[in-house]
Amino acid sequence: MQRVGKTARATTPTTTAAKKAPAKAATKAPVRKTPAKKAATKTRGRSRPPLRVDLLTREYPPDVYGGAGVHVEYLVRNMRSHADVRVHCFGAPRTEPGVTAYEDPPGLLGANPALRTMGVDLEMAAGCAGTDVVHSHTWYANLAGHTAKLLYGVPHVVTAHSLEPLRPWKAEQLGGGYALSSWCERTAIEAADAVIAVSAGMRADVLRAYPAVEPGRVRVVHNGIDTEEYGPDHGTDVLDKHGIEAGRPTVTYVGRITRQKGLPYLLRAARPLSPDVQLVLLAGAPDTPEIAAEVEALAAELRDKRGGIVWVSQMLPKPEVRQILTHSTVFVCPSIYEPMGIVNLEAMACETPVVATATGGIPEVVEDGKTGLLVPIEQANDGTGTPEDPDQFSADLAAAITSLVDDPDRAAEMGRSGRRRAVEEFSWASVAERTVEVYRSVLGTG
Repeated sequence: MQRVGKTARATTPTTTAAKKAPAKAATKAPVRKTPAKKAATKTRGRSRPPLRVDLLTREYPPDVYGGAGVHVEYLVRNMRSHADVRVHCFGAPRTEPGVTAYEDPPGLLGANPALRTMGVDLEMAAGCAGTDVVHSHTWYANLAGHTAKLLYGVPHVVTAHSLEPLRPWKAEQLGGGYALSSWCERTAIEAADAVIAVSAGMRADVLRAYPAVEPGRVRVVHNGIDTEEYGPDHGTDVLDKHGIEAGRPTVTYVGRITRQKGLPYLLRAARPLSPDVQLVLLAGAPDTPEIAAEVEALAAELRDKRGGIVWVSQMLPKPEVRQILTHSTVFVCPSIYEPMGIVNLEAMACETPVVATATGGIPEVVEDGKTGLLVPIEQANDGTGTPEDPDQFSADLAAAITSLVDDPDRAAEMGRSGRRRAVEEFSWASVAERTVEVYRSVLGTG
């Protein structure tokens, strides 16, 4: 890791006909067959019905606000050639076939958000009847997957995009609901037939946070990127629309306003940047009034000392984000907790170099010195991920950003290398195939 500053092929899943048990095993209790195995037995010699997968998620288009939602969107799109995918999500009704949305149960309106989530989960579990395997994403849907597993006797696969024990600041957002969200996640992960971690760093976090989980049940399947949808866009209409000055050195942040994403550290890091540098913040959806107030105060302080700050608080369509990333000299990911960070891949696909924290799964995406720069972080031992020396961390961010802004040729070459890496190593087709392999393994058909 380069130190900066003072620190530095497609296969269709099949099932295998059950073999006759040896005579000596005839007295053993019969093994319960999942719907997929039953179908395989009944259709020996004939075409078999596709594997049915019920995918459980809070986010699904058009309501996608985070990396987990992006993951689910593209996973489903690429899974449909492998399986009969049924999606169960939160929110208003969707028009897409095979997608069922669930709103908060009327009897829980006004209750703690975590309790409302649990109510939705029970309804989602009821909708999974007839499935072969359930696959839940994030704690918001984990209880639905675990309940369906118990109710229908089918395998449950969990994808870990983040972990509640590593996000203690959520108690600030959920109050007592944080204890409920933590219980939902722990119960589901410890009982899951398989856990998919989106990075090797996340796998290590799962095993550390939940030592009861057998290591063999935790598989790594990285997030992906659609490099046809995400690629350079050299137009300027979007820049003009949002008041972003084309041709000016530009540092861009894209993400929610949450403790996890580390935006306050970037705002402090921007203080010593050259006045010529333009800071673009595509930042919204604050977790709490407290973090919103902190970010607003830091931004106001920065504006008092310098111009060139553009803050877009609404979520922009992907084509607009793509154009802004393309025109950025540097994309910055100052997260203090990041299992992988799809947004880094999005920036790389747009040929933009990345300055990011060397934490979680980020080093598995951003090649230090080749596709961007990794900034070391020494984290306090309080479980919050907070830098032990916040001022030093912000100073190191500033040094890394400045080194690329001052060397645009090097930054451009890193951007080109980043796109090559995104194209060659992080396709969603590969993610879907590897996910199906996990399904087949827990079903005993692969």
